Amino acid sequence: MITLDIAKELSGNDYPGRGIVIGKSEDGKNAVTAYFIMGRSVNSRNRIFVETEDGIKTEAFDPSKLSDPHLIIYSPVRVLGNKTIVTNGDQTDTIYEGMDKQLTFEQSLRTREYEDDEPNYTPRISGIMHVENKIFNYAMSILKSDDGNPDSVHRFTYSYYNPIAGEGHFIHTYMGDGNPLPSFEGEPKKVLIPNDIDSFADTLWTSLNEDNKVSLFVRFIDLETGNTSSKIINKNI
Repeated sequence: MITLDIAKELSGNDYPGRGIVIGKSEDGKNAVTAYFIMGRSVNSRNRIFVETEDGIKTEAFDPSKLSDPHLIIYSPVRVLGNKTIVTNGDQTDTIYEGMDKQLTFEQSLRTREYEDDEPNYTPRISGIMHVENKIFNYAMSILKSDDGNPDSVHRFTYSYYNPIAGEGHFIHTYMGDGNPLPSFEGEPKKVLIPNDIDSFADTLWTSLNEDNKVSLFVRFIDLETGNTSSKIINKNI
């Protein structure tokens, strides 16, 4: 698989929607994840990321402009022991609760499908990171309709054990703008992961379409100590 420049991937797509990146830093010292959201409507753009006890959540920047919390207010990131869950919807809680009951990542997601936002049927994208004894592995999932046909659900899970330093994978909800929005196609894209959280966050943020970007979260997890460094950028400040 060709390794892509994520800056070019993002700058060449006005509306990738929501996206997850997971991988290992170039120096091999950190497990890395990033999650971003975008929006076309006033309701979708009226959001910020806020830190919580076990991750982050979305909140309305201006509560008076919140017209419908359905599908836009959720916890994108939650931590369960040595596992970090990253998703584009309330399936974060589904995975958290399932894995807390000893279900696997894949088993937990069998109860869910694409979002109920006809005619887009936005895919649910999810990631799980597992860091233990300096060993890092991760998996990514996408639940989507069959080319826009809501009668069929396609479920794909991709697992990556002991990833190569500097290598990560990127999955997002849409191939680009449109009406209806075209769902992501193919397996997660292989991308480069740098060493510095600030430069990585800046690269992602500046590469996202200026009109449509809303919020970005980036986290580095030290594989030696388990300590985390996180960065949040909100367009609404």
